[in-house]
Amino acid sequence: MTNIRALIAEDEPLLAMALAGALQRLWPELAIVAVAENGIAAVQKALEERPDVLFLDIKMPGQSGLEAAQELADVWAQGPQDGTQTQPFPLVVFVTAYDEYALAAFEQAAADYVCKPVSDDRLTRTVERLKDRLQARLHKPQEDERSGGSELERLLGQLHSLLPGAGTTGMAGTTAPQRLSLIRAAVGNQVRMIPIEDVVYFEATDKYVTVTTQEGESLIRTSLKELLPQLDPERFWQIHRGTVVNNRCIAAAVRDEAGKISLRLHDRSDTLTVSRVFAHLFRQM
Repeated sequence: MTNIRALIAEDEPLLAMALAGALQRLWPELAIVAVAENGIAAVQKALEERPDVLFLDIKMPGQSGLEAAQELADVWAQGPQDGTQTQPFPLVVFVTAYDEYALAAFEQAAADYVCKPVSDDRLTRTVERLKDRLQARLHKPQEDERSGGSELERLLGQLHSLLPGAGTTGMAGTTAPQRLSLIRAAVGNQVRMIPIEDVVYFEATDKYVTVTTQEGESLIRTSLKELLPQLDPERFWQIHRGTVVNNRCIAAAVRDEAGKISLRLHDRSDTLTVSRVFAHLFRQM
Protein backbone atom coordinates (compact mmCIF):
# COMPACT_ATOMS: atom_id res chain seq x y z
CA MET A 1 0.00 0.00 0.00
CA THR A 2 1.68 3.20 -1.21
CA ASN A 3 1.00 6.94 -1.32
CA ILE A 4 -0.68 6.99 2.10
CA ARG A 5 -0.50 10.47 3.61
CA ALA A 6 -0.98 11.61 7.20
CA LEU A 7 -1.33 14.77 9.24
CA ILE A 8 -0.31 15.14 12.89
CA ALA A 9 -1.96 17.75 15.14
CA GLU A 10 -0.12 18.16 18.45
CA ASP A 11 0.56 21.36 20.40
CA GLU A 12 3.71 19.99 22.07
CA PRO A 13 6.51 20.02 19.44
CA LEU A 14 8.58 17.29 21.11
CA LEU A 15 5.60 14.93 21.25
CA ALA A 16 4.75 15.68 17.62
CA MET A 17 8.33 14.94 16.63
CA ALA A 18 8.34 11.71 18.65
CA LEU A 19 5.10 10.50 17.04
CA ALA A 20 6.36 11.35 13.55
CA GLY A 21 9.61 9.49 14.23
CA ALA A 22 7.80 6.42 15.54
CA LEU A 23 5.53 6.36 12.50
CA GLN A 24 8.53 6.57 10.18
CA ARG A 25 10.03 3.51 11.90
CA LEU A 26 6.86 1.46 12.01
CA TRP A 27 5.25 2.55 8.72
CA PRO A 28 8.03 3.65 6.35
CA GLU A 29 5.60 4.02 3.43
CA LEU A 30 3.54 6.63 5.29
CA ALA A 31 4.22 10.24 4.33
CA ILE A 32 3.73 12.89 7.04
CA VAL A 33 2.50 15.78 4.89
CA ALA A 34 1.84 18.30 7.68
CA VAL A 35 2.25 18.89 11.41
CA ALA A 36 -0.25 21.32 12.99
CA GLU A 37 0.29 23.00 16.34
CA ASN A 38 -3.44 23.26 17.21
CA GLY A 39 -6.89 22.22 16.05
CA ILE A 40 -7.50 25.36 14.00
CA ALA A 41 -4.31 24.85 12.03
CA ALA A 42 -5.14 21.15 11.67
CA VAL A 43 -8.42 21.95 9.91
CA GLN A 44 -6.73 24.37 7.53
CA LYS A 45 -3.86 22.03 6.68
CA ALA A 46 -6.13 19.01 6.34
CA LEU A 47 -8.30 20.83 3.81
CA GLU A 48 -5.20 21.86 1.90
CA GLU A 49 -3.43 18.49 1.96
CA ARG A 50 -6.41 16.06 2.00
CA PRO A 51 -4.54 13.33 3.95
CA ASP A 52 -5.68 9.74 4.36
CA VAL A 53 -5.06 9.62 8.13
CA LEU A 54 -5.37 12.21 10.91
CA PHE A 55 -3.52 11.92 14.23
CA LEU A 56 -5.33 14.43 16.45
CA ASP A 57 -4.40 15.34 20.01
CA ILE A 58 -7.67 15.48 21.93
CA LYS A 59 -6.67 18.40 24.15
CA MET A 60 -5.26 21.35 22.20
CA PRO A 61 -5.52 25.12 22.71
CA GLY A 62 -8.16 26.98 20.72
CA GLN A 63 -9.83 23.89 19.28
CA SER A 64 -9.76 20.30 20.51
CA GLY A 65 -9.17 17.28 18.31
CA LEU A 66 -12.88 16.45 18.41
CA GLU A 67 -13.85 19.99 17.44
CA ALA A 68 -11.35 19.91 14.59
CA ALA A 69 -12.82 16.62 13.34
CA GLN A 70 -16.34 18.05 13.55
CA GLU A 71 -15.41 21.14 11.56
CA LEU A 72 -13.60 19.07 8.94
CA ALA A 73 -16.63 16.82 8.57
CA ASP A 74 -18.82 19.87 7.96
CA VAL A 75 -16.75 21.13 5.04
CA TRP A 76 -15.06 18.01 3.66
CA ALA A 77 -17.88 17.12 1.29
CA GLN A 78 -17.41 20.42 -0.55
CA GLY A 79 -14.29 18.91 -2.07
CA PRO A 80 -10.87 20.40 -2.83
CA GLN A 81 -10.80 23.91 -4.25
CA ASP A 82 -9.17 22.61 -7.46
CA GLY A 83 -12.41 20.81 -8.35
CA THR A 84 -11.03 17.27 -8.16
CA GLN A 85 -13.18 14.44 -6.84
CA THR A 86 -13.83 14.37 -3.11
CA GLN A 87 -11.98 11.54 -1.37
CA PRO A 88 -13.22 9.64 1.68
CA PHE A 89 -12.94 11.39 5.03
CA PRO A 90 -9.58 10.56 6.66
CA LEU A 91 -9.27 7.78 9.18
CA VAL A 92 -8.91 9.33 12.61
CA VAL A 93 -6.53 8.41 15.42
CA PHE A 94 -6.94 10.43 18.61
CA VAL A 95 -3.99 10.99 20.91
CA THR A 96 -4.90 11.23 24.58
CA ALA A 97 -3.29 11.38 28.00
CA TYR A 98 -6.36 9.78 29.59
CA ASP A 99 -6.05 6.02 29.29
CA GLU A 100 -9.31 4.90 30.96
CA TYR A 101 -11.25 7.63 29.21
CA ALA A 102 -9.84 6.59 25.84
CA LEU A 103 -10.73 2.97 26.38
CA ALA A 104 -14.35 3.85 27.16
CA ALA A 105 -14.68 6.30 24.28
CA PHE A 106 -13.11 4.26 21.52
CA GLU A 107 -13.96 0.65 22.32
CA GLN A 108 -16.81 0.65 19.79
CA ALA A 109 -16.00 3.85 17.91
CA ALA A 110 -14.98 4.26 14.28
CA ALA A 111 -11.54 5.55 15.25
CA ASP A 112 -8.43 4.40 17.03
CA TYR A 113 -6.50 6.01 19.83
CA VAL A 114 -3.00 6.07 21.28
CA CYS A 115 -2.10 7.20 24.77
CA LYS A 116 0.71 9.53 25.73
CA PRO A 117 3.53 8.67 25.89
CA VAL A 118 3.03 6.68 22.69
CA SER A 119 4.58 3.21 22.82
CA ASP A 120 5.79 1.32 19.76
CA ASP A 121 3.71 -1.73 20.72
CA ARG A 122 0.45 0.22 20.86
CA LEU A 123 1.28 2.25 17.76
CA THR A 124 2.06 -0.95 15.85
CA ARG A 125 -1.47 -2.22 16.53
CA THR A 126 -2.88 1.12 15.39
CA VAL A 127 -0.82 1.04 12.18
CA GLU A 128 -2.05 -2.48 11.38
CA ARG A 129 -5.66 -1.45 11.98
CA LEU A 130 -5.25 1.60 9.73
CA LYS A 131 -3.73 -0.51 6.97
CA ASP A 132 -6.62 -2.98 7.16
CA ARG A 133 -9.23 -0.24 7.02
CA LEU A 134 -7.51 1.56 4.15
CA GLN A 135 -7.34 -1.71 2.26
CA ALA A 136 -11.04 -2.34 2.94
CA ARG A 137 -11.91 1.07 1.50
CA LEU A 138 -10.53 -0.03 -1.85
CA HIS A 139 -13.35 -2.57 -2.09
CA LYS A 140 -16.18 -0.19 -1.17
CA PRO A 141 -18.13 1.97 -3.60
CA GLN A 142 -16.85 5.54 -3.61
CA GLU A 143 -20.41 6.71 -3.01
CA ASP A 144 -20.60 5.01 0.37
CA GLU A 145 -17.33 6.44 1.62
CA ARG A 146 -17.69 9.96 0.22
CA SER A 147 -17.01 12.58 2.90
CA GLY A 148 -16.97 10.04 5.71
CA GLY A 149 -20.36 8.34 5.66
CA SER A 150 -22.11 6.82 8.64
CA GLU A 151 -18.80 5.66 10.12
CA LEU A 152 -17.80 9.25 10.83
CA GLU A 153 -21.25 10.14 12.15
CA ARG A 154 -21.04 7.25 14.62
CA LEU A 155 -17.57 8.27 15.74
CA LEU A 156 -18.40 11.91 16.35
CA GLY A 157 -21.72 11.09 17.98
CA GLN A 158 -19.97 8.90 20.53
CA LEU A 159 -17.16 11.32 21.23
CA HIS A 160 -19.46 14.32 21.45
CA SER A 161 -21.31 12.64 24.32
CA LEU A 162 -18.17 11.47 26.12
CA LEU A 163 -15.82 14.44 25.93
CA PRO A 164 -15.82 16.89 28.86
CA GLY A 165 -18.11 19.82 28.15
CA ALA A 166 -20.61 17.77 26.15
CA GLY A 167 -23.22 17.80 28.89
CA THR A 168 -22.49 14.38 30.39
CA THR A 169 -19.85 12.87 32.60
CA GLY A 170 -16.65 12.41 30.63
CA MET A 171 -13.41 11.60 32.42
CA ALA A 172 -13.59 10.20 35.90
CA GLY A 173 -14.42 12.93 38.38
CA THR A 174 -16.08 15.22 35.83
CA THR A 175 -19.73 15.94 36.61
CA ALA A 176 -22.33 17.76 34.59
CA PRO A 177 -22.97 21.37 35.66
CA GLN A 178 -26.39 22.53 36.83
CA ARG A 179 -28.97 22.92 34.08
CA LEU A 180 -30.08 26.40 33.10
CA SER A 181 -33.70 27.33 33.77
CA LEU A 182 -33.44 31.04 32.92
CA ILE A 183 -31.43 32.97 30.34
CA ARG A 184 -30.40 36.55 31.13
CA ALA A 185 -29.95 38.14 27.71
CA ALA A 186 -29.28 41.64 26.46
CA VAL A 187 -31.75 43.49 24.22
CA GLY A 188 -30.53 47.04 23.68
CA ASN A 189 -30.07 48.57 27.13
CA GLN A 190 -32.33 46.00 28.79
CA VAL A 191 -31.69 42.54 30.21
CA ARG A 192 -34.47 40.08 29.36
CA MET A 193 -35.26 37.11 31.60
CA ILE A 194 -36.02 34.27 29.20
CA PRO A 195 -37.32 30.92 30.49
CA ILE A 196 -35.24 28.19 28.92
CA GLU A 197 -38.32 26.48 27.47
CA ASP A 198 -39.09 29.65 25.45
CA VAL A 199 -35.83 29.44 23.52
CA VAL A 200 -36.29 28.24 19.93
CA TYR A 201 -32.58 28.01 19.13
CA PHE A 202 -29.12 29.30 20.01
CA GLU A 203 -26.70 30.41 17.31
CA ALA A 204 -23.04 31.30 17.76
CA THR A 205 -22.05 34.73 16.40
CA ASP A 206 -18.40 35.60 16.94
CA LYS A 207 -17.88 36.04 20.72
CA TYR A 208 -21.60 36.01 21.51
CA VAL A 209 -24.53 33.65 21.20
CA THR A 210 -27.82 34.81 19.74
CA VAL A 211 -30.86 33.54 21.66
CA THR A 212 -33.91 33.28 19.39
CA THR A 213 -37.43 33.09 20.81
CA GLN A 214 -40.82 33.64 19.19
CA GLU A 215 -40.61 37.25 20.45
CA GLY A 216 -37.26 38.04 18.84
CA GLU A 217 -33.50 37.82 19.28
CA SER A 218 -31.23 38.58 22.23
CA LEU A 219 -27.51 38.28 22.93
CA ILE A 220 -25.63 36.55 25.71
CA ARG A 221 -21.94 37.04 26.46
CA THR A 222 -20.91 33.41 26.45
CA SER A 223 -19.65 30.88 23.95
CA LEU A 224 -21.67 27.96 22.68
CA LYS A 225 -19.02 25.65 24.10
CA GLU A 226 -19.63 27.05 27.60
CA LEU A 227 -23.40 27.01 27.15
CA LEU A 228 -23.83 23.43 25.91
CA PRO A 229 -23.06 21.63 29.20
CA GLN A 230 -25.76 23.70 30.94
CA LEU A 231 -28.52 22.66 28.52
CA ASP A 232 -30.69 19.57 28.81
CA PRO A 233 -29.50 17.30 25.96
CA GLU A 234 -32.91 15.63 25.85
CA ARG A 235 -34.47 18.94 24.78
CA PHE A 236 -31.67 20.91 23.14
CA TRP A 237 -29.91 19.27 20.21
CA GLN A 238 -26.73 20.53 18.61
CA ILE A 239 -27.36 20.34 14.87
CA HIS A 240 -24.32 22.27 13.66
CA ARG A 241 -21.08 23.38 15.27
CA GLY A 242 -22.69 26.82 15.71
CA THR A 243 -26.36 25.96 16.26
CA VAL A 244 -28.38 24.33 19.06
CA VAL A 245 -32.15 23.92 18.64
CA ASN A 246 -35.03 23.24 21.02
CA ASN A 247 -36.34 19.98 19.54
CA ARG A 248 -39.91 20.82 20.58
CA CYS A 249 -39.80 23.70 18.11
CA ILE A 250 -38.92 21.49 15.12
CA ALA A 251 -41.80 20.96 12.70
CA ALA A 252 -39.98 18.83 10.12
CA ALA A 253 -36.56 17.79 8.84
CA VAL A 254 -36.28 18.13 5.05
CA ARG A 255 -33.60 16.35 3.00
CA ASP A 256 -32.77 17.81 -0.41
CA GLU A 257 -31.51 15.98 -3.52
CA ALA A 258 -27.90 16.36 -2.38
CA GLY A 259 -28.71 14.72 0.95
CA LYS A 260 -28.42 17.91 3.00
CA ILE A 261 -30.92 18.34 5.84
CA SER A 262 -32.66 21.55 6.88
CA LEU A 263 -35.19 22.07 9.66
CA ARG A 264 -38.56 23.79 9.43
CA LEU A 265 -39.71 25.32 12.71
CA HIS A 266 -43.15 25.76 14.20
CA ASP A 267 -44.64 29.21 13.53
CA ARG A 268 -41.42 30.54 11.98
CA SER A 269 -40.27 31.23 8.43
CA ASP A 270 -36.54 30.72 9.05
CA THR A 271 -34.90 27.33 8.50
CA LEU A 272 -31.85 25.79 10.16
CA THR A 273 -29.11 23.79 8.45
CA VAL A 274 -28.11 20.43 9.91
CA SER A 275 -24.47 19.43 9.68
CA ARG A 276 -23.96 15.92 8.32
CA VAL A 277 -22.18 15.13 11.60
CA PHE A 278 -25.54 15.45 13.38
CA ALA A 279 -27.73 14.03 10.61
CA HIS A 280 -28.21 10.81 12.60
CA LEU A 281 -30.57 12.75 14.91
CA PHE A 282 -33.13 12.84 12.11
CA ARG A 283 -33.13 9.27 10.87
CA GLN A 284 -36.55 7.71 10.60
CA MET A 285 -37.56 5.62 13.62
